[in-house]
Amino acid sequence: MPFLSRPRRAFWGDLRFLIGIALVALSITAVWLIIDAADDAEPVLRADHTIVEGEPLTADDFQVVEVGLGLLSDDYLGPEDLRSGQIAARTIEKGEIVPLSSLTDADRSRKTTIVIESNTGIPEEVEPGTVVEVWHAPPIDDGRSHEAPRILVADVIVRDVIEPDGVLASAGTRLELVIDRSDAAEVLAAVTGGSALSVLPVGGAS
Repeated sequence: MPFLSRPRRAFWGDLRFLIGIALVALSITAVWLIIDAADDAEPVLRADHTIVEGEPLTADDFQVVEVGLGLLSDDYLGPEDLRSGQIAARTIEKGEIVPLSSLTDADRSRKTTIVIESNTGIPEEVEPGTVVEVWHAPPIDDGRSHEAPRILVADVIVRDVIEPDGVLASAGTRLELVIDRSDAAEVLAAVTGGSALSVLPVGGAS
């Protein structure tokens, strides 16, 4: 009986086997990296409430939480990164892990705050952090009537809604607004000039 040689395994079968081993190894490595990142959690600051653009920052505004951010950890605010004189460079939402890019120094900011009184009330949806338009109607006839209202300044942020209280209960609701310094003079002129002021959430005028 002639000797029969064993058939050789096909090359593609060996290649599929090797690819399968490589995929298993990659999966194990990915899981290990995820677990390792979780073990390397670092303390970062999370906003305890909504912080509007231009608002000074203090430790009371944040909670310290442990988060595994891996290579991104240097991009977020840690307890040791908070310094005196820092303000929010944009609105930081409640519960947000705070990126370093959302902070700036107060002396480098082009923003300021100003308080106005709305003569027509405040829409219910206006609250700290809301972006609004400020409309004004300049007085005519010695203040007995007013011109048609028009936009005084657009896209400003409400920092605080100040409800009248005590001896001011008869006054209108006041708003503290974060505005560009370049707009401050025009807004102050409207206030001191007796213009009737109103605010609308952005998009509310359409």
